[in-house]
Amino acid sequence: MGIFRRKKNLVRTEDMILPKHIGIIMDGNGRWAKRRKLPRSAGHVAGAKVFRKITRYCNQIGIDFLTVYAFSTENWKRPKDEVDALMKLFKQYLNEALSDFKDENIKVKFIGDRSAFSSDLQELIEEVEESSAVHDGMTLLIAMNYGSRDEIAHACRSIASDVLAGKVLVEDIDTSLISQHLYTSGVPDPDLIIRPSGERRISNFLLWQSAYAEYVVMDILWPDFKTKDLDKAIKEYSLRNRRFGGV
Repeated sequence: MGIFRRKKNLVRTEDMILPKHIGIIMDGNGRWAKRRKLPRSAGHVAGAKVFRKITRYCNQIGIDFLTVYAFSTENWKRPKDEVDALMKLFKQYLNEALSDFKDENIKVKFIGDRSAFSSDLQELIEEVEESSAVHDGMTLLIAMNYGSRDEIAHACRSIASDVLAGKVLVEDIDTSLISQHLYTSGVPDPDLIIRPSGERRISNFLLWQSAYAEYVVMDILWPDFKTKDLDKAIKEYSLRNRRFGGV
């Protein structure tokens, strides 16, 4: 199981601090496939297998929240055949999740604008959320049709609507209120964000929530990502001195 052992409410194991919330930008599927002269869809299939393995591992070692970047608001710009393959893969995963994560005690939550998805995919999303709502293990947040700028704009519109309705005063608007109107409302901010593939950018992922998150960039494509790589990222995180703006 790697360097960690499962414990309830695990905070430290073998002198390392375990983050409460991990975010992962699952990047590199297309390049992984290209290097093997395979269609990009093959990379997404391989990446989905890694996602399931890493999700289970995070639950086993005691991570409370895991947020994965599955499909961004910008990904619609990709070729239609690739987008169609991704939508098919999402449906397959959701159907598997109804049974697979049932025994894993994982609660599943989707963040992003789901209105752009087909009606059957939206129904599957709701079914997975409802069926896993009773679980009290790790919470898995899947960012689908998610963009942090879009999320913040959505929160601003929601707050403005409340102001117009007289529910909120302008002077009451603060960082706490904005956080309450984000898709991640009620979820603690991420402690650690991992970006495989070597790219050194945020890519519109959890901009507000990651204000004080520790970033670990790894030069490995997502389909090649293993539990030992997660262990390595957590080890690096545990060596960081998090001051949150203080001394």
